[in-house]
Amino acid sequence: MIERASSEQAWKDASKAGKRRAGTGSGAVDRTISDVPLQTLYGPADLANLDVERDLGYPGFYPYTRGLHPNGYRDRLWTMRQFAGFGTARQTNERYKFLLAQGQTGLSVAFDMPTLMGYDSYAPQARGEVGRCGVAIDSLADMEALFSGIDMGAVTTSMTINGPAAIALAQYVAAAEKQGVSRRVLGGTVQADILKEYIAQKEWIFPPRPHMRLIVDMIAFCTDEMPRWNTISISGYHIREAGSTAAQELAFTLADGFAYVEACVARGMAVDSFAPRLSFFFNSHIDFFEEIAKFRAARRIYARHMRDRYGAKDPRSWQLRFHTQTAGCSATAQQPENNIVRVAYEAMAAVLGGTQSLHTNSMDEVHALPTEKSAEIALRTQQVLAYETNVANVVDPLGGSYFVEALTDEMEREAEAYFAQIAEYGGVIEAIEAGFFQREIADASYRYQRSIETKDRVVVGVNAFERNEEAGDIELLRITAETEAEQAQGVRRVREGRDAAPARAALERLQRACRDPKDNVMPHLIACVNAYCTEGEIVEAMVEVYGRYVERSVF
Repeated sequence: MIERASSEQAWKDASKAGKRRAGTGSGAVDRTISDVPLQTLYGPADLANLDVERDLGYPGFYPYTRGLHPNGYRDRLWTMRQFAGFGTARQTNERYKFLLAQGQTGLSVAFDMPTLMGYDSYAPQARGEVGRCGVAIDSLADMEALFSGIDMGAVTTSMTINGPAAIALAQYVAAAEKQGVSRRVLGGTVQADILKEYIAQKEWIFPPRPHMRLIVDMIAFCTDEMPRWNTISISGYHIREAGSTAAQELAFTLADGFAYVEACVARGMAVDSFAPRLSFFFNSHIDFFEEIAKFRAARRIYARHMRDRYGAKDPRSWQLRFHTQTAGCSATAQQPENNIVRVAYEAMAAVLGGTQSLHTNSMDEVHALPTEKSAEIALRTQQVLAYETNVANVVDPLGGSYFVEALTDEMEREAEAYFAQIAEYGGVIEAIEAGFFQREIADASYRYQRSIETKDRVVVGVNAFERNEEAGDIELLRITAETEAEQAQGVRRVREGRDAAPARAALERLQRACRDPKDNVMPHLIACVNAYCTEGEIVEAMVEVYGRYVERSVF
């Protein structure tokens, strides 16, 4: 004991005598990217309250801190699900076939802004945006073209869309059934997380309360009709992209998830009937250990709340399953090749944190949608990680690390503090209406930006190690005006070529269902889609009942 005390004091003396490394500012080395204070060294005293059985357990068992599966990636690697979509359905279909041929194991659909906002491609609001940040999907005809030649029963598909999510799901079901694939065998998810739209991403259509009704309708429908489908992907990714800290991303995402659980239970659904098919979507930012701690804390918090607060009995209901995407907001326009390095570290953090599927960003996404070459490099990054680094050979290899366990505890503590604040407002929707989430994220974003401007935090190529000359030219994917014109003309052909009477009747039945809270809207949406109603027509019919949401400014 005397020798240990002597060694500890010697280290403390040596530490105090050390010099700060030059050129990195004074604050960056003392705190995580989310502003969590960091010690120089962590040891047993930092884990004095750790109960190994209660807080860690074993992989595959409650509280799942160490992972969902007993053997981790030894039994099955994560799904390599590259996010892709641009221009028309035909163009994106070609990209999907390329990625699948290169070894990608799941599809992920990026939609363009008009589709995300519920406008048809020829609408005035769509001008200049068609196909630019994703693929334009206006009707069932586009969804059929998107998956032409791809067996929808053999792939799993994630669709990142929220306001019109139920419509996109209806289109996907209808397209699969036209291929002869039953909805009961379809695997994948549609994001559908509208609460985080009001909090962060701002791509909404209807007000929060009627939209929550749509979400519950969709979850109930999938629970009954689509047993392999993950009914909603509750997303922290966009909360982090808006400027939140890691703890805010963790807390606000789980709070949204619990709000959906409560809404379904209030509808009369048994928690174990739907909870096993809930999934999550997180950001993997550049602060390596903080991200790993965030993922581990997420599993532990979720398991405890689902079991003890919501009374779930099925262990599958306690398991937080999540997809991860590397941080778009960490990428830089300057020296874009550096983004390849950033993505590799962020991807490794996601894997060490136990993700179930992963998207790695391409180096050129700050400038434009990725080219085929940069998308291939991003996929190869995952493949090198999976097959060459050996990080997948041990479950939770950082488990027991003094630093990682202490940081996991800190993530959990901050999340629980946020849950208490949200409860004081009366719940998630009330906190949204009061502007609580928006203010918290804005403040965090401001602090982070200031740390870059003052050079307390270094971003290579941006505020340090800059190049005076212009960055070398890189090939960029260009979406032309001709593409927009082609897509707009395609919408007109669909509307002119369909039987108008069934389309009109389907829209009228949908409106009646929207007015009747006891009628699930999903079968009516599928009927509209099969009648080749366009997304814009369906949205406008629903807006007549629900109205459009306008955010109240808060300061």
